[in-house]
Order: sequence, then structure tokens, then C-alpha cells
Amino acid sequence: MSILNTSVSGMLADSNWLSSISQNVANSNTTGYKNVETDFSSLVDQIGNGDPDYGGVATSQVALNSLQGNVVSTSTTTDLAIQGSGFFVVSNSSGELFLTRNGSFTPDASGNLVNSAGYYLMGENVQNGASPLAANSLTGLVKVNVNDAGQTATATTAASLTANLPSTATPVAAADLPSANTASSTYTEATSLVVYDNLGGAHTINVYFTNTGPNTWEVDAYDAADASASGGFPYSSGPLATQTLTFSPTTGALTSGSPLSIAVPNGQTMSLDLSNMTQLAAAFNVTAATANGNAPSGISGVSVGANGALTFNYANGTSTTAYDIPLANVASPDNLTSVNGDAFLPTAASGPVYLGTAGGAGFGSIASSSLESSTVDLATELTEMIQAQSAYEANSKVFQTGADILDVLNGLKP
Repeated sequence: MSILNTSVSGMLADSNWLSSISQNVANSNTTGYKNVETDFSSLVDQIGNGDPDYGGVATSQVALNSLQGNVVSTSTTTDLAIQGSGFFVVSNSSGELFLTRNGSFTPDASGNLVNSAGYYLMGENVQNGASPLAANSLTGLVKVNVNDAGQTATATTAASLTANLPSTATPVAAADLPSANTASSTYTEATSLVVYDNLGGAHTINVYFTNTGPNTWEVDAYDAADASASGGFPYSSGPLATQTLTFSPTTGALTSGSPLSIAVPNGQTMSLDLSNMTQLAAAFNVTAATANGNAPSGISGVSVGANGALTFNYANGTSTTAYDIPLANVASPDNLTSVNGDAFLPTAASGPVYLGTAGGAGFGSIASSSLESSTVDLATELTEMIQAQSAYEANSKVFQTGADILDVLNGLKP
């Protein structure tokens, strides 16, 4: 009976080995899959008179979750791969949280990023200024959605203007300066800037430069929307800003009067940098004029950084960080419990889940437009399949021999 019991345990162990091999072969193309290995250990029923009574063999299956698969490029920006340690935090439709290395995320009908197994990518929404991973807690994570970007508009807060003012200009009488805002107001030179209010509305700011005497100029800014029917003075409202510019009589460089603070209608106070203005014996010439801010613009795509920052990119060239995608890990990844869809749950043996920033201490980095391949090596699996089959056949031969001996014993006559 000892022979029979031992050989049966051997066949069962080899059957478990073949089961692991079958699982690995079936998932040789599963994104992020970690191959399973079968460990064998001998059994001893008891020891009597110093001689062991062998009980056969036992097996345990271990998922090698710490292995790194090859990272391959894809054409989908939201395909994500982890290069190094860590797991993505995902949830099912019921809100239960899991860990996975399957980063084949694409938007569903609602814009939520979901992988090929149906799990939703979780991250921290930082669009309202939240500190990424502030609480280092799974409870602060939400589904990552790429359809909630809407449109964006940025108010103008800073601008710069570089130009030369002619040193030979004739001064304008004080009563006729642009700051007087009368029908007789006149100026020496003029230009304009397009700026944006809080809602992204465009405003044209007319900027007048008027010579008031040797090396001194008055600069005035008006909202073009307030201009008279003829397009000039008088404006229906006074200047948005008025200031005196002073230039060096020897170098022509601006010595005072910059910056000019302009209250943009329905917007912010804009700081207009005039520090590069000059007064030289040359014609009026604007060489540079810039202003920040932008009109409303729709999203053109998303990008994901190596640190897990998911950014909305807009058609006007601006971008906004929308989500922070953390990585999670446990002290013993190989002791995680596998569930359907190449996902895992923590156990007492694995230790609790903790979060971290991709690329930070103890965590790998995230590669966008990439997927992690299965760690299964088919050549190795097929070789082990032959070994497992041979071992199973050998144990079956032992069982047959034990059965034959039992038949002999049963056939003995007193």
C-alpha cells in the first residue's frame, strides 16, 4: 500500500505540474501575465525505529509576479507598461480594487480607461489642485476619465513689447495727449496687442506712444472696443493705463516706466514689459510683441509621463495635468492571490498594499504607448511538459508494479 500511495501522490503532483504548464502556455500572449511554476516537496508520514515511512510528494504553485516582461511599443497612447516594480491599481464595475500589470487601457463609452480584462484604471484627480498621493491611500483614487477635459481658456497676465521710438519726434502739447481722451487727442506712434479675459474672450488693446519732450514719452493703453465710430478718439471710456517712459539721452535705452500694468476688461491685470524699448534716431519699428493666455480650445489628445502624470493636451498647444496615476506594491508580490483577468488581491502572506509615485523609490517607471509582454517562454514550457509527462508515466509504472505485487499477495493460498 505504501508503494501505491506514494505513486498516486507522484501522479497527482505531475498532474499539477502539467496544469501549471498548460496555464502558462494558454497565457503566453496575455499582456502582463506572469508565469506560474510548480514547486515539489517530499512527504514523510512517520518515522518508526529510525526508518522513515515515506508518504510521497506534495506540490505548491507560485506565480512569479516579480518577473519583468519585455516592454513592446504600440500605437495607442493610453497603453501603459511598467518598467520595474509595481502594479496598476484597477477596479471592477462594483468598485472593488485590484492590482494588475495589464496596461492595455482604452476609453469606454463614458471615457473611463478600461483594460482588456474589463478593469478600470484608478488615479488621483489633480485638476483642482489636489496634491498627488497626498494621503497615500487607495480610498482617494477615482476612475481615470479622458472625456472630462472639456475646453480650456487662460486669461492674459503677462505680455512684452519691444520697439524703437524715433528720437527725432515732435512733442505733442499736453492738452492733446491721448490720456486726455478728446476728439483732438493725437499721438506719435501706435500699435496693438490681442489679449484674453477670464473666459477666453479676445480683446484688442491699442497702445499709444506720444513724445512729450526730450527723452520722455507717454504710453497709453485703450480697449479698442471703446473706440469712436471713426476708430479712434474719443474713446467711450478712459485709458486702461497711462505711464511716462524715460530714455537715456546717451544710449537710448529705457531708464524708467516699465512694466505697465493694464487691467484687461473682464480679465486679470496684465503686466506689459517695456524694458527692451529704445529711443534711437530711426523710424518706429516693433520687433517683438507677445502675450500669454489663450482662447477656449478643445482637447486634442492625452499623454502619460514616466511618473504617471496624465496630461490633457489642447488644440491651441496648452496642456493641463489631470490625473496622477500611482503604482502600488506589496512586500511579497509572489504571494498575491490571482483572480480572473490577470489581476491580484493582497493576502496576509503578501503584506498590505502601499502606493507610490512611478519612478520614485522602490517603484518602476511608466511607459506610454507600450505594453508588457507575458513572461512565458514557450520553449521552456514545452521542455518541462515532456519532463512532466515522463515523470507521470514513471509513477504510473510504479503504481502498476505495486498493483501486481498486491495481486500476488492476494493470490497466496494458506
